[in-house]
Amino acid sequence: MHPIYDFLFIYYRNKPSQLEAWHPGFGIGLADAPLGETFKEAHYRVEDGVTRLDPSRIKEATRHRLEMALRLCQTVRARPATFGCFGMHEWAMVYQGDTEAEVRHGERLPLRLSQEATDAFVRSRPIQCSHFDAFRFFSPAAKDFNRIQPSKDTRIENEQCGCLHTNMDLYKLATHCMPWVGSELLWQCFEFALSARQLDMQASPYDCSSLGFDPVAVETPTGKLEYERRQRQLSEAAKPLRDALIARLEEVL
Repeated sequence: MHPIYDFLFIYYRNKPSQLEAWHPGFGIGLADAPLGETFKEAHYRVEDGVTRLDPSRIKEATRHRLEMALRLCQTVRARPATFGCFGMHEWAMVYQGDTEAEVRHGERLPLRLSQEATDAFVRSRPIQCSHFDAFRFFSPAAKDFNRIQPSKDTRIENEQCGCLHTNMDLYKLATHCMPWVGSELLWQCFEFALSARQLDMQASPYDCSSLGFDPVAVETPTGKLEYERRQRQLSEAAKPLRDALIARLEEVL
């Protein structure tokens, strides 16, 4: 188990084997590609010897999932990016030695600061986390430190394209939209998520030096500047991926 990279398989629940199964995406026809284990009849049809994805075979539940992914991407794209959160979500998860957070990484990665210093930093400034799936893992005692209280039902209202986790979730959305968006875009989103996850953990309270990663010490002015600089770079890199996902979903739907 790798505390940084295995997150992408455990949290997003997409197995490596699902990455390895190749799909061309909607609009591309394949010759000599019979229906079978990879190109399933539930998604593909064969006409004149050419195998293609067939949107008429999309089930209602799947269509709803694709529509929700499209709506989220469109909403996030239209909303101005905000920065300055400095990755405080990971700190809030370990506030006061939260046992659930310790189970996540405690055996492999010690805290960079003492528990007392970690708690003091969490209390030192308001937290502005807009991502529900990060906020829901906050230590119960840290939830009130957040400026808003995101919920699953307010995801559309809160998520924005400066958020590290919102951008990392492009990989999750791409997995939910397979095989329709194609493996090339899926892999691009996966590789982007790797980069985002690295910053996520480098800026966390955990000491990742044993894994070869220097800390981005957001508890210092220099570290805050470094985090925001890289956060902005990742936000820019996510834009073409989100645009591509929107375009492909619009075409399929």
